[in-house]
Amino acid sequence: MFVEVRSPQGAAITLPGELAFLLGQGVDLALVRDAALLASQEGTEPAAALLRTGLMSEAGYYAALARALGRPFRGSGLVLHPTARFPDDIRLGAAVGAEGEVFLAPPPGAVAGLLAIGAPPSAVFTTPAALAGAVLATAGPRAAARAAEALEVRAPDWAYRPGLHPGQVLVLLLGLAAALWLVEASPWLQLVLLALINVAVLAVIVFRLAPPLLRPARLPERPPPPDPDLPVYTVLVALYRETKVVPRLVRALARLDYPASKLDLKFVIEADDHATAAALAAVPLPARFEVVTAPAGLPRTKPRALNVALPLARGEHLVVYDAEDVPDPGQLKAAAALFRAGSPRLACLQGRLVIDNTNDSWLTRCFTLEYAALFDVLLPLLTAAHLPVPLGGTTTHFRTQTLRELHGWDAWNVTEDADLGLRLSLAGYRVGDLPLSTLEEAPARIRPWLRQRTRWMKGFVQTTITHSRHPVRALLWCAGSYGRAGIIRDRAGFCG
Repeated sequence: MFVEVRSPQGAAITLPGELAFLLGQGVDLALVRDAALLASQEGTEPAAALLRTGLMSEAGYYAALARALGRPFRGSGLVLHPTARFPDDIRLGAAVGAEGEVFLAPPPGAVAGLLAIGAPPSAVFTTPAALAGAVLATAGPRAAARAAEALEVRAPDWAYRPGLHPGQVLVLLLGLAAALWLVEASPWLQLVLLALINVAVLAVIVFRLAPPLLRPARLPERPPPPDPDLPVYTVLVALYRETKVVPRLVRALARLDYPASKLDLKFVIEADDHATAAALAAVPLPARFEVVTAPAGLPRTKPRALNVALPLARGEHLVVYDAEDVPDPGQLKAAAALFRAGSPRLACLQGRLVIDNTNDSWLTRCFTLEYAALFDVLLPLLTAAHLPVPLGGTTTHFRTQTLRELHGWDAWNVTEDADLGLRLSLAGYRVGDLPLSTLEEAPARIRPWLRQRTRWMKGFVQTTITHSRHPVRALLWCAGSYGRAGIIRDRAGFCG
């Protein structure tokens, strides 16, 4: 729906309906015209261009929409009916209040239709942020359970559970019995076994040393799509007690070279993390930034927080960063270009992590060498060979729909990144290499380093337990997926 208006000079100007109504509410024509022009240039909804670039506040826009439709506006203090649905009510932009009213915060693409048909008599307008906060507060226990248990419910074979599968116990007992028997076996048999073990160790060493000699094929230079063709991109950052890094993080994400109207940046914090919430409130956040408060629940992990935000992601693609990250500003456009050029089976791109505090201690220098070997040498070779890739946990770019099909992250696995890399392979997808860096700080002291390494080792054990319950089936499934269409199949419980 377009409306023709006249400028003060008498010139005819055509404006989209979701912007033109603002003129009747006292909004300056120049601002409305700028938003319409920006929406045309970036290929996005006019209301999104107006709001996400900060030309007008959410409260101002939705209050003007309420006045235009003759309905009240309430910017805070929403009390919803106990049956509020997460995430459905947030996506729809409508929720039933405790007294029977309908709180409306239509997404940018739905404003024009609402202007055309009018608002129901029971409608009370609010902002999307206020509506999302009220839904999460009302449906918190259900949202927390969904974030923690969705993978276990929908794909139990992919979810970590404490304890061993009976088949794993049997294999361990047989192995122990074989070891005891070999103690009494002939020296020749012991020598053969020792030789086999040495060959296995040598194979691992060769595999680790080979990547520098086997350079993967150079990625073709692909210019990023023009702004109108770029998809909406979601950026997720889970924060917990990260007050010191908030200003630097906001500055780093604000420098991302991507159309502001197509950016969906979400900070995910815990409900009891008042310090980080205060730090975010003290920083003037650009309009495209949003704070999502994960409801209280267990486990208190990064993957659970990300699972809360995943249903709310508006982007076709999604990237995860850590609190201390400083990504290359061109990452999102480069990732969008690679996804566009790749096959649908390319579900994830792993960016390069680079330590930026190398000179802080001998420990950080060791970290620098380790990360250079892993992200610049080994992982690019694994991606080029289409082998399973243990993802790095940050600077991982996904096709959002694929991530949802895989039920997000395992909230109970403390190395959810490595686990997700294996699940991508089992589902027939592959990971690609994104040769752009993200700066990251390494722990400079022994105690933080030890806590980190302990968590990694625990997570690797969890992942091993999870994906060795049916090792033969997993290997056959992975091979079959790559040999066929690579589409997720609902077989043997893998997809729930």
